[in-house]
Amino acid sequence: MLELRPTCESCNCLLSPDSVDARICSFECTFCANCVETVLHNVCPNCGGGFAPRPVRPAKNWKNGNYLGAYPASKLRKHKPVDASVHASFSSLIQSIPPEKR
Repeated sequence: MLELRPTCESCNCLLSPDSVDARICSFECTFCANCVETVLHNVCPNCGGGFAPRPVRPAKNWKNGNYLGAYPASKLRKHKPVDASVHASFSSLIQSIPPEKR
């Protein structure tokens, strides 16, 4: 089950459980759309993978108790600001490769 982490790992902006600006890689590294687009260029600084919009967990119990009230979002913040110049060197090697082929 996704943790739904509360902030962007790089800029530390808030990403509420219903945020449509949250992006995750396959390891659930969590960043805001702005950082993914302007700093990371769709290359995760932790694994080199690409990003996808993070799904929103239903706020209401529509079926079988699978909702935010029963499975709350994480409160654990992971703040590891990305050094843009270091990441630019790393991402320049692979950003032209589609994420599904990295």
